Amino acid sequence: MLQQVQQLFDQGNLDFTSQALDLAISGEGFFVLSPDQISQERVYTRAGNFGVDENGFVVNSANQYLQVFPVNDDGSVTATALSSTTPLQLPDTAGAPQSTAEVEIGVNLPANASNLSVDVFDPTDANTYSASTSITLYDSLGDSHIATAYFVKEPNLGTSGNQNTWGVFLTVTDDTGGVNIVDVYDGVGGAPSSEVNAGGVPYGVLSFDSQGVFQGTDPATGIYTDQFSFLNNGADTTQQVYFDFAGNTPTQFASPFSVSSLSQDGFTIGRLTGLSVDDQGVIQATYSNGQTTAVGKVALARFSNPQGLLQIGNTTWRSSTASGEPIPGEAGTSSFGLIQSGALETSNVDLTKELVTLITSQRNFQANAKSIETANAVTQTIIQIR
Repeated sequence: MLQQVQQLFDQGNLDFTSQALDLAISGEGFFVLSPDQISQERVYTRAGNFGVDENGFVVNSANQYLQVFPVNDDGSVTATALSSTTPLQLPDTAGAPQSTAEVEIGVNLPANASNLSVDVFDPTDANTYSASTSITLYDSLGDSHIATAYFVKEPNLGTSGNQNTWGVFLTVTDDTGGVNIVDVYDGVGGAPSSEVNAGGVPYGVLSFDSQGVFQGTDPATGIYTDQFSFLNNGADTTQQVYFDFAGNTPTQFASPFSVSSLSQDGFTIGRLTGLSVDDQGVIQATYSNGQTTAVGKVALARFSNPQGLLQIGNTTWRSSTASGEPIPGEAGTSSFGLIQSGALETSNVDLTKELVTLITSQRNFQANAKSIETANAVTQTIIQIR
């Protein structure tokens, strides 16, 4: 007669897949689920085959919602109580756009370039400048604009009084694609001393010593654009952008023009393009605008007596008095296991061991059957003795 059914929660083998939301726990712990979006009831599972429903929630095959701890931007958890967990929903967009405030730019300007004159600079005539480079900027609405920095070699520009000076002109496209030469300012409301060029458009100045080492800019506080007053798409027309040359070590060597660094800090609205889960359970969403956002950390729970859990489905359990209250925690802390993304935990049944046991049981059955058969034959022989 069957006396007891024992639940086995030993670690099973991992079967690797190519799905980021296939999750396995390598070690102790259970995933935390809720039966619906607002329920405070929690159920537990080791089965991590999750997917995304039509509303962006991460669910299992029974439409139970994966619970996560809330996190800061760096992925650190803000609360680890089970009552603080929420269903994981993947945002389709990366939130509000961010206008560009700073461009990091590092260049080598060719020392052997011919001298030109800033007085005749024309962005449409390549003969009036020595080199140029472009980058995409973003306004407050997330619209993109092409900014171009033009470099004109002319000695004795600005206040440096040396031969190794370069004029820097900046252009930015408007919302119709038209090119606008923007004034260069010092970032505190003033214009540079080099404003007196013939075209009436201030330009910045880069200065180098006789070794090609960067000496500074004019204005001394840095090269800033004037406000983007040419925008007509409803974006912020007071936007200004700082072009940081000083922090990126520009040089003037006798080699071709090259760009060693070029980046900016703005971005537009992004669409979800990817998802990753690290071994600590932090879920990172990647967007088409290059942004990566931590959207939650997989909540785990363990029990003082897992044998006391009440099974409510093929792969889910509920806590009971016998199991004790769930102990929440994070992957990789205390006795909780690590999260393996792109893997599923298979059955913890050892097929080889069970097959050996089956064969052994079959042999025992055959031996017992043979014993009964022999005993029966002996009995029949005795009965037939007259």
